[in-house]
Amino acid sequence: MNIDFKKLADEFGTPLYIYDLEFLRKRYKELKNAFEGSKSLVCYAVKANSNLSIINTFAQEGSGADCVSIGEVKRALLAGIKPYKIIFSGVGKSDEEIKEALELKILMINVESEEELKRVEAVAKELAIEARISIRVNPNVDPKTHPYISTGLHENKFGVDIDMAKRLYIYAKNSEYLDPVGIHFHIGSQLTRLEPIAEAAQIIADLVRSLKAINVDIKFFDVGGGLGVVYDDEVLINTQEYANAIKSAIKGLDLTIVCEPGRFLTANGGYLLTKVLYEKKNGNKRFTIVDAAMNDLVRPSLYKAYHKIELVQPKEGELSPTDIVGPICESGDFLGKNVLMPKLESGDLLVVKSAGAYGFTMASNYNTRPRACEVACENGECRVIRKRETFDDLIAAERLYLKG
Repeated sequence: MNIDFKKLADEFGTPLYIYDLEFLRKRYKELKNAFEGSKSLVCYAVKANSNLSIINTFAQEGSGADCVSIGEVKRALLAGIKPYKIIFSGVGKSDEEIKEALELKILMINVESEEELKRVEAVAKELAIEARISIRVNPNVDPKTHPYISTGLHENKFGVDIDMAKRLYIYAKNSEYLDPVGIHFHIGSQLTRLEPIAEAAQIIADLVRSLKAINVDIKFFDVGGGLGVVYDDEVLINTQEYANAIKSAIKGLDLTIVCEPGRFLTANGGYLLTKVLYEKKNGNKRFTIVDAAMNDLVRPSLYKAYHKIELVQPKEGELSPTDIVGPICESGDFLGKNVLMPKLESGDLLVVKSAGAYGFTMASNYNTRPRACEVACENGECRVIRKRETFDDLIAAERLYLKG
């Protein structure tokens, strides 16, 4: 859809997050339809963008949810996701979180270690119920992505190796309080090559076959998420080829395919709108200072990630490189470096693209900066889905202790 950024800036101010819900629905249907002919469940990875309206958009389409905290589980339920479509993942679940997840009767808890398996069992025993679990298996496949978002190698903190997984499944099968219904792997994020995914799927499918041979009845084959999106000029994995590779790996097995897309669904449907404050030069170095900062979008600072930045209302003039930087008191506070722009003036609007994933959800109040407003657009109408924070919001939970 065409978004009138100038109108939205005038109405809601800047910095401003804007989401195209029509794009989100289209992406969901593209992935879901790719698995046509097989049993499948698409579980939106809530961590990518956890706004209730975003989650609800996918709930309306029949999505499940992949959650990595009990808070995300509660968000998913509040936004309309059915409990039997929710998976609770993450390497560090507390007993209280495990207890609450079991009481909420979600689809399954994704277990990441032997120690965690024993904790889930102990909590389930206290509740006198059987806990549905999956085990995250580390296939030791190099995803060829940024090291911070690689998750499928032995050097990463996630999951267990094949041999440990077999032992844990046998233990769970023999436990009165554990029901091993699923198996899970996820080798990394922003994946742009199909081969590592296909290799990992084949490794885990072979493990399922060996488990079924000893009567461990796996029902859910969870391939994680990680499909890449376009930030710059990436060549992406074809969605249908992705689905076909997974179907091929589990051929002959009666399994429901589960996938956990986050970035794939939301990244390119989101924008961060920011206003130019002024420009400056240090020697020959040009800086464009804007009202958005690393607290609004941390990916460029954290990952050196690239986002396309465009002028909302094009203007004439010679282009020259400039660093787009924010007001935060850190040298690492930038949204883009060496971006070609004409001379900019106070009030000019810039739009940062592909900001629908890991944008607002990773935002902070560093430097006592209120978080941005979020707006959702669909069918030509835009509405606020999270109001802009105020100073009073920032200090509401604090208590001033004055001695004497």
